[in-house]
Formats: sequence, C-alpha cells, structure tokens
Amino acid sequence: MTINLGFVVAEFNRDITYQMEILGEEHAKFLGADVVDKIYVPGVFDMPLAVRKMCENGDIDAVVTIGCVIEGATNHDEVVVAQVTRKITDLALDYGKPVTLGISGPKMTRMQAMERIDYSKRAVEAAVKLVQRL
Repeated sequence: MTINLGFVVAEFNRDITYQMEILGEEHAKFLGADVVDKIYVPGVFDMPLAVRKMCENGDIDAVVTIGCVIEGATNHDEVVVAQVTRKITDLALDYGKPVTLGISGPKMTRMQAMERIDYSKRAVEAAVKLVQRL
C-alpha cells in the first residue's frame, strides 16, 4: 500500500522552507510514500485552513506541515507557533488523520532555522509511521 501525503508549505522564509520541502519530498520517496498534493500558504499562521482542506481529501492519508518561525523583536513567534500547533492537533483529532509538525521555532535565529531544515524529514517520517501503525 502506497501512503499518500499532502504537504502544506509556508512561503514565509521561503529560502529555508524550500529546502525543507525538497528534503521532505526526497524522504517521502525513500520511505515509499507519494506526495500527491501541496498547498502553499503565505505563512505558518495560515496553515490550519489548508490543513483542513487536505484532511477532507479522501485520497490523502496524512498531512505534513512545513515551515519555520524565526524570532523577532516581539513574542510574535511564540504566539504563532502555539496557536498553529494547537489548531493542527485539533484538525488531526477531528478528521482522524495524521497531521505532523514540520515547523521549526519559535525562539530561533535564522542560523538555527538553517540547522533545523531536517524537521521536514522528521515530519514525513512521523506521518508515514502513523499511517502504518493506525
């Protein structure tokens, strides 16, 4: 059985999320999964609606979120990540479908974000394992 994944990718910090997206796709292929759909959103905060749309798609077995939230002058990064993680968790439970967290941050610098590009790989692996085990 091939596992079909949907990716929700943030365009904000695209120089980083592009690398995360490519690594995630490569790892999906390595694991024998297919990325059958992608939705690009302006930023991490905008992910929940796209995740919901993916969860409603019966052809998608799991949704992988890909993004990074870099620390700024305010606590905005903490608020964004807290709200998005809460909402995508709710969507996974509401739809009974794995939604995995490939979002790095908060409280990280651009350099730390570059070092955490592999978070997308971890999220893909979690999605595949959850589909197999559930």
